[in-house]
Amino acid sequence: MASSKLDELKARAEAAMPKNVDEWRAKVANFDPNAILRGFQLTLVGAHRALQNPKMFTSDHYRQAALAVAAGIAIRMLIEIPIFGVRALLWIIGLFVNLDHSSWDNDVVRGLQFVEHSVLQIPFFLMSLMRYITPTLDNMFMESLDWVDRTYLAKHKSDDPKTLRAMYYPNLAQYPKRGPAATVGEQTQKKNAFHGITEFLLRFGRRALISLAVYLLSFVPYVGRLVLPAASFYTFKNAVGTQPAIVIFAIGIVMPKKYLVVFLQTYFSSRSLMRELLEPYFSRIQYTKEQKRKWFKEREGVLFGFGVGFFVLLKIPLVGVLIYGIAEASTAYLITKITDPPPPPSQSTGFAETQVRWKNKHEFMSLPLTLLDAVNTNEGGTRRNSRQQTTGNTTALPEKQYS
Repeated sequence: MASSKLDELKARAEAAMPKNVDEWRAKVANFDPNAILRGFQLTLVGAHRALQNPKMFTSDHYRQAALAVAAGIAIRMLIEIPIFGVRALLWIIGLFVNLDHSSWDNDVVRGLQFVEHSVLQIPFFLMSLMRYITPTLDNMFMESLDWVDRTYLAKHKSDDPKTLRAMYYPNLAQYPKRGPAATVGEQTQKKNAFHGITEFLLRFGRRALISLAVYLLSFVPYVGRLVLPAASFYTFKNAVGTQPAIVIFAIGIVMPKKYLVVFLQTYFSSRSLMRELLEPYFSRIQYTKEQKRKWFKEREGVLFGFGVGFFVLLKIPLVGVLIYGIAEASTAYLITKITDPPPPPSQSTGFAETQVRWKNKHEFMSLPLTLLDAVNTNEGGTRRNSRQQTTGNTTALPEKQYS
């Protein structure tokens, strides 16, 4: 009897252990602090590189910047409309009921503001929606990618051209753009824009409803205090594994609800921001749904670190829309660090599958910040050649090792 009980406990313990230890370690490594820190470093370096681009300060971009500020003001006004309506209703109620000695009216207004900004993320939604109306952000990404290539060549002009990495912009610019605000025929453009907006609204609406439902369930007596910690556990279990997720669950139980909501929404919104910022790349290089899922999973920590830095800046009133544009331009620099240069469209068959796994992740993570643009070769001294078209020339350049 005791022996059978012991065997049963042993079986349960084995079942609780990861089936593939190497796979579990790789999962945690994708989201480790070092990867997140490197992503945040790329936020700073990418923004600095983007702001050095003289094309960012042309009259056309000044006009877009003015429109962005105007859009920021409009977004601010749209967000305040429901709050203004509630204040007006409370003022009318105050004509008949004495509210001087009660605080529930102020609590209602503060609660509504918190739901709009932290639960539903309305400002972020309105900024992201602009991508599906105008091709400005896509153009900014491509111009910045061209600038990154030009800067790379300028920094290594004294090096042997055979040792330089291949270029990104010339080939990527040849790919037809499929998606929102594509610069194609008018009829196709309208169809693409409508399809993109519909998908975006469905995606954001689903996330907003789930967020609101979880937040409302957290007010249920007795079990409500466990709702948000349970959501935290479920969210991070797939990202970092069961044991760290249990720690996050325990911290969530003692953490005030307001801060736990902000923590969860920052995580989800940073991931959503990265998907939106990478849209110019994925609208040209076609990945299957499964390939795209694995691509994001492989780079999860770096993408989160990159996205969370910009997401925090996006919350600055009025200028958040301007920050969004800088984030899009900076993403061009990020792409050159986490993917290989694309081949010409005629040779693109099978390219997406080769990019699912980030082949040089560990080497890139170990580079010091000052050597992110280092010229690299394969370990055996051989190089993989890729015919790439540099700006104004056609030169045989090898692919870089640190992608």
